[in-house]
Amino acid sequence: MQIEVVDFVAGAKKARGVAIVIDVFRACTVAATAIARGAAAVVPVAAVETARTLRDRHPDWLLVGERYARKLTGFDAGNSPTELAALDLTDRTIIHTTHAGTQGLTAAAFNAVAVFTGAFVNVSATVRAVRARTPALVTIVRMGREATERSAEDDLCAEWLVHMLEHDNARVPSSAEIATDLRTCPAAQKFFDSAADWAPEADFTACTTVDAYDFALRRTSPEEGSSAASEPDIGVLRR
Repeated sequence: MQIEVVDFVAGAKKARGVAIVIDVFRACTVAATAIARGAAAVVPVAAVETARTLRDRHPDWLLVGERYARKLTGFDAGNSPTELAALDLTDRTIIHTTHAGTQGLTAAAFNAVAVFTGAFVNVSATVRAVRARTPALVTIVRMGREATERSAEDDLCAEWLVHMLEHDNARVPSSAEIATDLRTCPAAQKFFDSAADWAPEADFTACTTVDAYDFALRRTSPEEGSSAASEPDIGVLRR
C-alpha cells in the first residue's frame, strides 16, 4: 500500500485511490456525531449557497455549518458536536458546509475511488474500512485551518492514520494522549475561551475522544428511495 499525504483543497482535488479527508476540529467529528445520534445521512457541500438551495428544496433537512468557525445565520446548528445535542436528528438528513472539511470531502470525489472522513472519534473503524479495500494507493488529505494552513490536530491525525495503516495490530492512541498533545495547539484555544460561545469546551473533548464510534463514514451517491435520491449530484456520508 502506497500512502500519500497532501493538503487543502488542491491536495483533495488531486487525491487518487482511497482518500481520507481529515478535519478533526470539527467537521469530520460533527459528521460522525450526527450519524451516531441517528441522522440518516450527512450531505457535505462546499458552498453556503448550495446548502441554502438544498434546504429550500428539502425543508425537512437540517442545516449545520460555519464560516470562520461561527455558526451561519439561519442554520440549525454550527459546526459543533455539542450543539447537535439540542436537535432531534433521528432519520434526518443533515446539510453540512464548513470552511475546510466539507470543501475537501467534495473536492476529493473528483478523482478518488472512495472518500472517507478522517477524525479521532472513529479512527480505528476508518482504518479497518480502508484496509478492507486493499487499496494500492491511499491519499490522506489534511484540511488544516480554514483549508489554508497546516494545523496540529490534522497533522497528528494524519500521523496516526499512516502508522495504523502501515502496521498490522498497530497501537491506537488513547484519548488522554490526544487531548494532552492538542490542548495547547493554536486551534484548540477557542475551546477554552469563555467569550467563544460558538466553540464550547465540550467540543474539544468530543474531538479528542478516540474511537467514540465504531463505524467509518464514506461518501457515496444517494440511495434510491432515500430522501436524498432526488439530488443525484450530491454526495452523502453514511456508515
